[in-house]
Order: sequence, then structure tokens, then C-alpha cells
Amino acid sequence: MYRLRNSGQLRAEPKRLYGLKALVTNAADGIGEAVARTLVKHGATVMAADVSNSGVEQHYQQVRGITGYVSPMHDASRLPALVDACVNQLGGLDIVVGDFPFSVEAPIEAPGPELDRIIEQRTALISSLARAALPELKKSPAGRLIYLGFLRTLFAAEARDALRRGELQLAALTRALAAETGEFGITANYVQPGAVMTPQSREAFRRNKELRDYCISHSAARRVGEPVDIAKVVLFLASDDAVFVSGTGISVDGGRTDV
Repeated sequence: MYRLRNSGQLRAEPKRLYGLKALVTNAADGIGEAVARTLVKHGATVMAADVSNSGVEQHYQQVRGITGYVSPMHDASRLPALVDACVNQLGGLDIVVGDFPFSVEAPIEAPGPELDRIIEQRTALISSLARAALPELKKSPAGRLIYLGFLRTLFAAEARDALRRGELQLAALTRALAAETGEFGITANYVQPGAVMTPQSREAFRRNKELRDYCISHSAARRVGEPVDIAKVVLFLASDDAVFVSGTGISVDGGRTDV
């Protein structure tokens, strides 16, 4: 990007994340991939982590600034080792973008034991990643914790109560992290996606076209989102533009008609 100066000359804008180091989980495809590529485009160096059968290492072999790394994504006890590997590889850590996808046999229709189990597991994963990263983030001039909410396709069409419960829990956890880390100049925020066309969502919509149609008809934008729509908001939260934004969430759903 270029800005026109009064002298009539063009001067390049500095990259928004120049020199910063980021860890992105669930990054082999979908939203995580879009986030990793967006962060590196704006000057960050990125470790993109995903599970062993994701192909994440090969996926980024030819991408300058991104290192693919294999790690378990659903074992909270293994996340400190992931953070250590990231710090060793990149030489530090400034930005953590945590996405922990879940799959279910059938879309969740209402709050209940299954949703409680998933929320409990997500809480453990988020907390473990934050605790492991905190010592490095305290050293950073721009420490950022950013988490992604559940995909819309995890839920049935009319599962408003379940959707709300999932986000409320993430909001409460984010506020607690912000309160704990704010004195160190670290911000903690989350992004709540609407219906976004990830590989996981594409498969869910293939099996359930009624859910796809419901999501489109109940979006003010009248479309399903793209991973880059989420990545641009993550970029904002990771940058100095959001230095005084913490303990909050941003919904990226194209606007809802069912409020």
C-alpha cells in the first residue's frame, strides 16, 4: 500500500505486523490458513500448526515466512510443547491465534451434555495455550491473544440457545484473560465467525443443504462468509490499531436477520 505525501512523492506504508512473531493453530486450511497468510503478508513471521494428517508441513514448504508444524490440537497437556517449539523456531512470540475445531456426528440442536463437553474441552485448550504463551507475551511490546469461536456448522439451524451459550462462555473466558494480562500490555479478544465456507463447513453443507440455505437466508449479507473475512478481523486485533481493545469479541457473520 502507498500513501500520497504533500511533496507529491509516493511512500510505502510500513507493514502493520513487521517483525512480530505469531503462532496460529488449526492452520492447514480454512480460517487458520487465511489467518496465517494474512499475518505474514503484513510482516509477521508465522508458525502454522495443525495435526499430523493435515499436511501442514508440506503445505507451507514454499511459503516464505510461514513454517508448518505438526502438533496435537485437542490435548491441552501438549500445547506448552507447541509454544516452546514456536519460540525456538521463531526466536520469540508476540501473537497467538487459537482455533480449536470440533466435529460432531449431528449438528447440536440445544444446550446439553454434548455441548458442555465441547465447551469444557475448549476452555482447557484456550487456558493451556494462554498460560504457556504468557511468559513470552510479557516480553513482547505487542502481546496478543486471539481466539476463534465455534463454526456455525457445528449447530443446527434453529440452535440459537446453544450458539449463544457457546459464545457467552468464550466471552467470559476472554474477559478473564484480559483482566489477568492487561497490566503487561497484552490484549485478549475473540472473533465469532458466522457461517464461513471452510472445508469442514463445505462438508456439513453438502450433507445438510437446509442448514446452508438457512445460514444464507438469515445473513443480512445473503451469503456465506469466506475465511479471509475472518482473517482481516484477526489482523486488526493483532495490530496496533487494536492496542486499546481487550476483553471483547467481534462477530463476523455478515449481519443477522434473526435478532
